[in-house]
Amino acid sequence: MSIKAYRPITPAQRQKTTEDYDQITSKKPMKSLLKAKKQQAGKNNQGKITVRHRGGGVKRHYRIMTYNLPKNVTFTVEEIEYDPNRSARIARVKDENDVYYYVLADTKMTKGTTFKTGETAEVEDSNRMPLENIPVGTFVYAIELTPGRGAQMARAAGAAAQLMAKEDGYATLKMPSGEVRKVLLTCEASIGTVSNLQHQNIKIGAAGRKRRKGIRPTVRGVVMNATDHPHGGGDGGRHGSGKAPRTPWGQLTLGYRTRHNKKTNKMIVRSRHEGKRK
Repeated sequence: MSIKAYRPITPAQRQKTTEDYDQITSKKPMKSLLKAKKQQAGKNNQGKITVRHRGGGVKRHYRIMTYNLPKNVTFTVEEIEYDPNRSARIARVKDENDVYYYVLADTKMTKGTTFKTGETAEVEDSNRMPLENIPVGTFVYAIELTPGRGAQMARAAGAAAQLMAKEDGYATLKMPSGEVRKVLLTCEASIGTVSNLQHQNIKIGAAGRKRRKGIRPTVRGVVMNATDHPHGGGDGGRHGSGKAPRTPWGQLTLGYRTRHNKKTNKMIVRSRHEGKRK
């Protein structure tokens, strides 16, 4: 998989790059696995903005993904498709009864390949099984947090977690972020790495490309008026008053801890921040 550069015929295209689409085998999605998707523009049911800098964008249809496939079944990959709602590629797969599903595609999936699910599956690429059946050191993706609930972790393009150890009913996983955490051995995971490895290296290159994604411009606080942002105001000289950086609402940021999910703290062996501390 490689990155495609544009010919520099305009200033915007001089830096712009895009991912290649060699892995994709079908341009049209399956209609029965599509769902209408309404643009919310970052607003809640009261019309208040809950996520800033959202709006517009190209109309999309949501692909109905299956993160909890039936057990002890063999699936055949029919097509590899582009999904506008996620960074990874998706695979249209068919089971033994000719029922179709959309699943995350990994780097080894191609048209015509097969994979298995359940405890009887072999330890091979793309196969999905409980963590207790997977050897230590294996890279996995689409990992469950709760048995039977379906994949919740390591689903983005190029993501994979490494199985570090198995003891006392728990598997120790090193996540893509660097965090080391425990997960029940009865949780399922797929073997391999999520497709589209070069996604993080793409250069947007043009403002319009960002707008088509539904992302509106972001204005820096230091160029605002004092009434609009804690960083705002001043006489146009050197910015920054020596205070800690803050959000538009005055909350500390850049290093300030915002994690509130205390329930799963006991499952984290090593925080993703520990390696960065001096």
